[in-house]
Amino acid sequence: MKSLFIILFAIAANFAMAQNQQISLKEVLYGKFRPNSVYGIESMKNGLSYTVLENNSVVKYSYETGEKQGVVVDFTSLGINRVQSYAFSENEDKILFFTGYEAIYRRSYLAKFYVYDLTSKECNPLSTEFEKQQLATFSPDGSKVAFVHENNLYVKTLSDDKIRQITTDGKKNFVLNGLPDWVYEEEFGFNKAFEFSNDGKYLAYIKFDETNVKEYTLQYYSAMTQNYNPEANYPYNYTYKYPKAGEDNSVVSVHVYDFESGETKKADIGSDTDIYVPRIQWMSTKNVLSIARLNRLQNKLNLLAFDVTKNTTTQFFELKDKKYIEEDCMSSITFLKDGNSFVIPTELDGYRNLYHYSTNGTLINKITSGKNEIVKLCGVDPDGKKVYFTGVGSNSTRTSVFVVDINGKNRKKITLREGSNDPEFSANFKYFINFYSNTTTPYYITVNNNKGKEIRVIEDNSDLKKTVETYGGIHKEMFAWKNSSGDSLNAYIIKPYDFDENKKYPVLVIGYNGPNYNMVNDDFDFDWTQVLAQKGYIVACTDTRGTGRKGAAFRKCTYGQLGNLETQDLVSFAKYLGNQKYIDSSRLGIWGWSYGGFMSSSVMTRGAGAYKLGIAVAPVEDWEYYDNIYTERYMGLPQDNAEGYKNNSPLKYADKLQGKFLLIYGSCDDNVHPQNSMAFCEALVQADKEFELMQYTNKNHGIRGGNTSFHLYKKMIKFIEDNL
Repeated sequence: MKSLFIILFAIAANFAMAQNQQISLKEVLYGKFRPNSVYGIESMKNGLSYTVLENNSVVKYSYETGEKQGVVVDFTSLGINRVQSYAFSENEDKILFFTGYEAIYRRSYLAKFYVYDLTSKECNPLSTEFEKQQLATFSPDGSKVAFVHENNLYVKTLSDDKIRQITTDGKKNFVLNGLPDWVYEEEFGFNKAFEFSNDGKYLAYIKFDETNVKEYTLQYYSAMTQNYNPEANYPYNYTYKYPKAGEDNSVVSVHVYDFESGETKKADIGSDTDIYVPRIQWMSTKNVLSIARLNRLQNKLNLLAFDVTKNTTTQFFELKDKKYIEEDCMSSITFLKDGNSFVIPTELDGYRNLYHYSTNGTLINKITSGKNEIVKLCGVDPDGKKVYFTGVGSNSTRTSVFVVDINGKNRKKITLREGSNDPEFSANFKYFINFYSNTTTPYYITVNNNKGKEIRVIEDNSDLKKTVETYGGIHKEMFAWKNSSGDSLNAYIIKPYDFDENKKYPVLVIGYNGPNYNMVNDDFDFDWTQVLAQKGYIVACTDTRGTGRKGAAFRKCTYGQLGNLETQDLVSFAKYLGNQKYIDSSRLGIWGWSYGGFMSSSVMTRGAGAYKLGIAVAPVEDWEYYDNIYTERYMGLPQDNAEGYKNNSPLKYADKLQGKFLLIYGSCDDNVHPQNSMAFCEALVQADKEFELMQYTNKNHGIRGGNTSFHLYKKMIKFIEDNL
């Protein structure tokens, strides 16, 4: 009995210690609660093995057994450290890799590329003339590598180390060849605008002439900034092209270089130059390039076929929408190896589903149907018989992996775990590595066969789960509620670990609420808000109207009036929360970043005091200040929708600000310009409104680097503790 008492006492003492374990903000920000993952996954051509980037080496494993089949290359032994990415040539006898990553914008970067020959064991820099390059890519036969340097395209022949310059007119802030301009990169989600033909005989590329695009200048004040002279007495000005809503875009053209003749052909994409070309892609038909052409309003997509040998362009598909077409429709187009058909996600029936079309534009069949929308098209198997995709699972906060026959029959869910599933398939689609998580489970990474059976576990993050439990665990509860219009909206709430339903708690609402973007997902996220929860705050979040996975009508109801319905929903959410017996309705706060910052500003000015406190980080404050592709997709042209722009800008409502307000921005934000925050500051001053302001010098939209993140989140937590 005595020994049993000792055991029980020890358990109780350990439990009490665990409950008293305090979460450190630095621990959260610097990785203690970050799940382990698997990086650099590449399926080998046979589909039976895969490689990963592990300890600065490329390591090969068997999908079926998990057996380590060897180290393909150890970069450290080559005298090269911190390799950040790699790619095999098509026949897998060479590896292209880079180090010295140097970010430019969100997706673009400079790096030092190398080619390693697996047969000769020789490793050579891609170029000795240019210290760093962009977008280095193998030709399909592995004999050449194309890359970009200072806005021009080059191709290196590996057999003789000769570099051929493909374009000569590239010039900063004027012409870009083979890489997108700022707004294409940011809003169409890609950073490479060239493609080798399937036989490697041609190189297609997009040319961006941004001569008439207006410039924006960011001013840097630190010697750490690239190209800044520390001995100078003046700041360094960085000027780049940024087209705001209603302003001129780059004029784009599509070209194909013939390696044999050395000639370049220009594709006919029509006489209208006020258009977008968000994708080019070689079709399965020999020497035919598919060109996606999108009109300025982004509600009409045409697919063009440019036959290089005949020098002719024909249209083979058209898609129209009353409001807009999302970017991922174009980026997901998959041409089948039969050369006669393709798969595309569209919303023709009001929900995002997959369709099978012939390359003459005729609908063959719908592949998926119903209200459970597809989220991502993973691909089509080599035989062209089965289509794999992720889609909405048991509810719109969850995703599962599915397979369906190309004819639309035999749709099956092949992942059993409820939560968020994100697969990476093998080349032959016989296996996939699945990244699973839910609210309490960090990444659980498994190898599965194409029927969904879990063959083995690569990473279970069991140590992290135990660590989280020692800090009280995560108390994230998912639920649905109805707004003032009767719409059912997804939400979650995080309660303090020592929650007492008889107490009244303050609440911080976090959100983004932008078009087609969901924050309320059944996945694992241990972030800075856990610090607040441990301090006795409830954290809540809701997806509003305009977010994704519930059909086109729900997603596109905010068109032309961004911020209006979302603000109404967040005000309704405040009322819903205030009616819960354990919530202090007089102590509600709201926080958001980027679009979320726009929503915080909107709610604090248009919300009639629904929230006592608001924090806006890097916010858009007027849609005429933001880039035209994103803004016009959801708002139309300002010339056509002047009232929609004006009536949904927080600048108009500055005099209605109620509550404590903190505005934060980076002085060198290339995405949401400081102009937004400056204008809002001025509007608040003229309205004689008190607020707090924090500028982070030389920081971009992410506002990070050195001690910056810690300083930012510490400031927000203190502001919340002082005022909520």
